[in-house]
Order: sequence, then structure tokens, then C-alpha cells
Amino acid sequence: MIGIIDYGTGNIKSVGNALARLGAEYIVTSQASIIEGCDRVILPGVGSAGMAMENLKRSRLDKIIPALTQPVLGICLGMQLLCAHSEEDDTECLGIFKNRVQKFPEIGKKIPHIGWNTIGSLKGSLYTNVKQESFVYFVHSYFAETNQMTIATSEYGIRFSASLNEKNFFGCQFHPEKSGDIGEKILHNFLSNNII
Repeated sequence: MIGIIDYGTGNIKSVGNALARLGAEYIVTSQASIIEGCDRVILPGVGSAGMAMENLKRSRLDKIIPALTQPVLGICLGMQLLCAHSEEDDTECLGIFKNRVQKFPEIGKKIPHIGWNTIGSLKGSLYTNVKQESFVYFVHSYFAETNQMTIATSEYGIRFSASLNEKNFFGCQFHPEKSGDIGEKILHNFLSNNII
């Protein structure tokens, strides 16, 4: 069973639809005991970091999520919340990834970064059978810096972490659930037994 964490942010339905296309059973929940018992956990997210962290704290999920031992995938804002700190609302996040999240600088690019872009420097089991420079779908104004936890990068004026990994925790800045066949392959890899 896949647990999709419900903490008052968007894109839950599209994530559920993508899992259903893969034949995966899922449950949308904010209950810690259910989340802890799931085989895989997805932390989706669309919205602001400050409000999202407040919602996680209100339900004590800020304590539950870092203690999870099964594979966990943060998507978009969900990945940013797994990082150490976000400039958005000057937010202390969950600290699983040591990356800082910053706003895109004003360098002649439209913000937010919306649309299809390539990912490269792919490594690890999340990207098994995914070709370098594959196109995926992004919607974001803030980005995670690159470091040793970066397992995919993209460029939008500057180079940033498109994906992160630390132990059983994974993150995608892009939306795999909206990224066609490539996104479906990435989600399939996350659901596979050899992800960690």
C-alpha cells in the first residue's frame, strides 16, 4: 500500500491517478499510524513552504516523516520540505536533505519556472532505464542547491537539484505524475523492490 500524505496542499489527485495507472493501491491520509504502516510514502505539495510546514507541525507529521524507514518520495514542494531550510517564508524544514532552498534569481528568465525541461547527471535506482536529458515537467519558483545528495540536475538560468536522495528518502523537484512516460517510469522505479 502506498501512502499519500494529506497535509492541505495540492496535486494529491494527480499523484493518485498516476499510481492508479501503474496498478498501485494507495491511500490518502494524515494519520501517523497509517503512514507508518505503508510500504511506500509520497509527500506531494503545491503551495508555500511556511504554510505547508505549519500544517505538518499541526498534525505532528514533522516528527513522523523523518523517522520513516520505508522509501519516501517528496514531489515539488514536498521535496523542498525534506530539505534543511527554505528562503520562502524563511522556513526551517525537515532537514533530511542538507540542501538549502532558494528563490530563482532575476536573470532574464520568467519566474516561476513552468514547463518541460531536461534532467541530467542521473544516478541511482530512481533513474534506472531513464535516459540522460529526458524531459520532465516543472512548476516552481524556488530550487534546491546541488550537493552530494543530488541525483539529477536541471538548468534554468542556473544549475539546480532536480532530484535528491539520502538513504530511504528521495525527492523530485519536477512532477513525475505530470511527466508522461518518463515520469511513469520514475514512479515505477520508486515502487520497485530494489529502490533502496
